[in-house]
Amino acid sequence: MSIAVNSLNSYVDPSVTSAASGTKLSGKLDNMEGASSAEELKEVCREFESYFMEQVYKEMFKTIGSEKGDSSLASLVDYFKDGVIQNVAAQTTEQSGGPLAQQLYEQMKRNYGITDES
Repeated sequence: MSIAVNSLNSYVDPSVTSAASGTKLSGKLDNMEGASSAEELKEVCREFESYFMEQVYKEMFKTIGSEKGDSSLASLVDYFKDGVIQNVAAQTTEQSGGPLAQQLYEQMKRNYGITDES
């Protein structure tokens, strides 16, 4: 059972991304050892997918060249960039139906012996 959680935890490295969201998700994954609710597990899987998409978008953003124009505009963009990327990642996961989250959920519920609630 802990193999799945440990493998997901390896992706959650607070030094690579925003410390707050990485640490929060890592804590939730650690607490899934005693998970008894299918809804709790689904929520953690959705959050992981959103986190994963956030990392993809951050890497994509790095490929965009910065303009050498107004420095106040550049600092404003830097200030809000992480929050906007987090929101876009969350919206992407919600709108796509969370295919990665669904796959994670199916695998982890077997590992934890959780049954779907009807």
